[in-house]
Amino acid sequence: MTRPRGVRLAQLGLLVNAGLALIKLMGGILGNSYALIADAVESMADLFSGMVVWRGVSVASWGENQEYPFGYGKAEALAASFVGLMLVGAALGIAIQAMREILTPHHMPAPFTLAVLVGVVAVKETLFRFVLKGAAELGSTAVAADAWHHRSDAITSVAAFVGISVALVGGPGWESADDVAALVASGIILYNGLKIVRPAIQELMDRSPNSALLTEAEQAARAVPGVRAIEKLRGRKTGPRYYLDLHVQADPGLSLHEAHVLSGMVKSAIRQQLPAVQNVLVHMEPFEP
Repeated sequence: MTRPRGVRLAQLGLLVNAGLALIKLMGGILGNSYALIADAVESMADLFSGMVVWRGVSVASWGENQEYPFGYGKAEALAASFVGLMLVGAALGIAIQAMREILTPHHMPAPFTLAVLVGVVAVKETLFRFVLKGAAELGSTAVAADAWHHRSDAITSVAAFVGISVALVGGPGWESADDVAALVASGIILYNGLKIVRPAIQELMDRSPNSALLTEAEQAARAVPGVRAIEKLRGRKTGPRYYLDLHVQADPGLSLHEAHVLSGMVKSAIRQQLPAVQNVLVHMEPFEP
């Protein structure tokens, strides 16, 4: 149910990015604005990254099997890592070209490019909020990365708007303000790229989930009648789902069957409390004060 929605969000981003990239590229070329061209390049990166996210979310929706007993959820983190690295690469490329443009005399940007940027910012900011909300509801790292990519595009458009405005108001001699804006935009893109890469790599490295989730899982387990103590609670994230394992201490006099039943109750209690938990591995131990 959640996966098809993630795919739809990625598809929406693809369609919007394709249209905006074309509009900004044509506007930048016709309006003599490198900042707008740099913004178009960022949108093209968005377009390609959207395809990566689309594929990552699709693969992550595949079920568990003998070869992949924990499913394909890591495909989302791989897609998010790729998107972040693409942003880093785009930022470096834009920065290098912007510095070249600053040193090269060129024409003043056309006033109509400002109108193009206003429309772009409005569309991108709206898309960012919509996709980020969906990512939070799905618990998807890849969809969240796609959302922040949209926000990155909106910010670079704002930087381009400021640069072009300064160039137009300042008049002859201020043409490079447009290129300085592109340089500033590259720094913003770089920051967002690193912001996306970090949590994705942490997920791939099986970093422990946030402490609030583990605390809530422990409280749910302790509330089960018969549980005397909890220790060694661990977890990892796979796509939007979590896998937990914990050691439960109970009365040493319990039979093997009774211990098995109790472990099932603990598992059910945690999954009922935390729907995002895909599976819980419970290891039963005798309680030793």
